[in-house]
Amino acid sequence: MQFLPDSEDITAAVLGLGYVGSCVAAVLADRGVEVIGVDTDTTLVEELNNRHCRFSETGLPELMAGGLDAGKLRVTTDYDAITGADVVIVAVGTPIHGRGVLKDAQLKGACEELSQRIRRGQLLIFKSTVPPGATRELVVPILERSGLTCGVDFGLAFCPERLSEGTALAEMRSFPIVVGGWCQESTEAAVAFWRRAIGVEVIACASLEAAEMVKLADNWWIDHNIALANELAKLCATFDMDVLDVISAANTIPKGNGNVNILLPSVGVGGSCLTKDPWMVWQAAKGRGIDMLTIPAAREVNAGMPLYTVELILTELAKLGKRPEGAKVAVLGLAFKNDTGDLRETPTQPVVSGLRDAGVEVTAFDPLVHPDEVEKTFGLKVSESYEEAVSGADCVAVLAWHREFGTIDFTELREMVSGSCVLIDGRAYYPRETIAKLRRVGFAYRGIGR
Repeated sequence: MQFLPDSEDITAAVLGLGYVGSCVAAVLADRGVEVIGVDTDTTLVEELNNRHCRFSETGLPELMAGGLDAGKLRVTTDYDAITGADVVIVAVGTPIHGRGVLKDAQLKGACEELSQRIRRGQLLIFKSTVPPGATRELVVPILERSGLTCGVDFGLAFCPERLSEGTALAEMRSFPIVVGGWCQESTEAAVAFWRRAIGVEVIACASLEAAEMVKLADNWWIDHNIALANELAKLCATFDMDVLDVISAANTIPKGNGNVNILLPSVGVGGSCLTKDPWMVWQAAKGRGIDMLTIPAAREVNAGMPLYTVELILTELAKLGKRPEGAKVAVLGLAFKNDTGDLRETPTQPVVSGLRDAGVEVTAFDPLVHPDEVEKTFGLKVSESYEEAVSGADCVAVLAWHREFGTIDFTELREMVSGSCVLIDGRAYYPRETIAKLRRVGFAYRGIGR
């Protein structure tokens, strides 16, 4: 059976309007696809229908509103809307507990709803990150409760989500898309859909499992690479060298299909992917009798960076003759990544918690994060401005560097803080000229490995 109509007018349903689903829905609608967005969160759907997007992604609110206004996108809580779609894209959350054990409630729930509504000829594309084998072993049996047979009555493919927050829309329009189908016909239909809908390169894998593994392998590599950078930074600090100089020089040597590419150290790794995907690989390997040694090691390194940052701050305060009790630290940037407002698994939370446990007074400012989310995650009332946060501070810790912080005048900042103050660079990667200026106006400076 053909699982994608020949017509240029394709209707796609996106099931799950979280961060990934919203980006997918917005880009497809912008490309002219008729999109139906479905989510069980009535508040989220109401917000979108009122042209409010809760996700802090550059261009996404405007793109969502544009699709809704143009009639190319509609959002609803009604699962029945998916029946009329040619393609159904599933992008529900797949969190884990413990060391990589999948919490499959959302995925199972979505599949059960689909099993009551899918029809012959539809193409189902799953984007929710799962361990290898989950689509075949968990998803398909539930879908076939419909009485329809996968690969005969409906097509099915896995297409890993590989977007980075802050650049997701540009990446969707340019990055290669990976697909792996239940059968050859499913693979070909998924390849044809993405080529027609987005117009980017599509890479076909030989199986569902291979496509599932691609996303996990990407984030496994990133997590390992960052762990290397973080340990390198710790070592460089003991030799009073700048780790960024070392990384820049090391990355000039050709190796494999490119150059050595050591990533950058920081206050820690966060977000919903890098902190869970390696454990998902580890759990899958454990189920096959393989003991992965590097994954726990890298996770331990990266999970330990917030405590390392706390100790760094306390050490620098001590150099200024200041004890934790009575010291004030102003944290600028609370998100897990620069230029995003996402607090999921943010490494700044254990930094703030560690400082407060040591007796430090902590203030915080992040222009991209909603104050209610800060209070819920940190138990802290966020300052209304960076000026309010830094007033009288003994330390200014830049733990997420947002573009807005680039306008800060360090001379004016110096007048707002205490008589002696250290600036901690957790993720700003200030160049040498900026560091020299900071020191000229009277700041002490310390970065991760710098």
